[in-house]
Amino acid sequence: MAENFTTDLSKLDVNNKSVIIANAKASGQTPDQYLASRGGVNLVTGQYGDAYDPATSLTDAEYLAARATGNLNAVILKKRGGNVTVTATADGDDDGTDGTGDTNATTYTAPDGKIFTEINAYNTYIAKLKSDEKARIGKSAYDILFSEFDRYGMGSLIEPLKTFIQDGLSEAELTLKLRGTEEYKTRFGANQLRINKGLRALSESEYIQLEDQYQDVMRRYGLPENYYKRGNLGRQEGFEKFIGGDVSPVELEDRVQTAQKRVINANPEVSQALKQFYPDINNSDILAYTLDPTNAIENIKRKVTAAEIGGAAIGAGLGTNVTRAEQLGSAGITKLQAQQGYTTIGGGLERGSQLASIYKQDPYTQTTAESEIFSLPGQAEAKKQRQKITGLEKATFGAQTGISSGALARDRAGGY
Repeated sequence: MAENFTTDLSKLDVNNKSVIIANAKASGQTPDQYLASRGGVNLVTGQYGDAYDPATSLTDAEYLAARATGNLNAVILKKRGGNVTVTATADGDDDGTDGTGDTNATTYTAPDGKIFTEINAYNTYIAKLKSDEKARIGKSAYDILFSEFDRYGMGSLIEPLKTFIQDGLSEAELTLKLRGTEEYKTRFGANQLRINKGLRALSESEYIQLEDQYQDVMRRYGLPENYYKRGNLGRQEGFEKFIGGDVSPVELEDRVQTAQKRVINANPEVSQALKQFYPDINNSDILAYTLDPTNAIENIKRKVTAAEIGGAAIGAGLGTNVTRAEQLGSAGITKLQAQQGYTTIGGGLERGSQLASIYKQDPYTQTTAESEIFSLPGQAEAKKQRQKITGLEKATFGAQTGISSGALARDRAGGY
């Protein structure tokens, strides 16, 4: 008996059980006999099993009417799409068989016109027709699905499913079978990385769409093809770390811009400062560093900003260290502000230091100048110190001497 069909009356619900009992009584059978004669009941669909598929199962009314006329087989066959022809013979007992003494002989015509005189042969042939049609439909479905997946280099993902497709498995069943193959696990490998991190697995369409968006970003910024080249099964292995790390296309573009525009294509002093501050990063691998999702984008930007500030100091003939550069970056100093500020500082620092020494004042250092120029804590004191030593020089040499005519003599308005 087919799966899900039962002839056990006790397994049916109350409503179905009462229908079986009523129809059994009307047909002169016990409930168990009636249930068995109908081929059992499908516990899923609630239909009888006296047809090859639920769509052609007889209703209770059709069954009782056919049984009452003694033509049950003919009714079942007609509903399946066949034809029944009754021809006269010389026999006369009308016992419903094909043997000697029959008044009538019954022939059964299949949908394709083939004629049978035996019900069992007819049933076997009909079953084969259905099986062949199912295989034809399955092959067509497989060919269409294979062609679609093969466009993305993933035809081999579908090959293990050929039998299942041709057997007519449902879409849900096919999806489960597909996701269980090793080929699928390889092609969409980043999903396991996501699951390991507590993220949800992406659908196939979401996954492929992300890959396309990543590739678009890299092409627009002129990255080498090896960053997004497709391999076996259409897999873009370099993207798995982005998908597994939940990196959005927007964040990826931000990372590429940070590396290219702010370091690779910037003035050489930025690269020099980056290498000085962070020896584990250099210009040759800055792109790889910024594209690594394990390196948080905010930390990357913090380091690049520090390198830009350090580069500005180097460009002005000054120096700084990673701690001071990161402090200035945390204070909101940008690359442009650093360039302007260090240009101003470089124009007066040496003379200011000399004057402080000459007049026995507190040392006037780069840190002092940075406090005033970049509006850091201690700005007011730094300004007073600078004004004091310039005032002392004026008192000694007149209004236009030394740094009084240079950068240190100007109040801060983009400079001293």
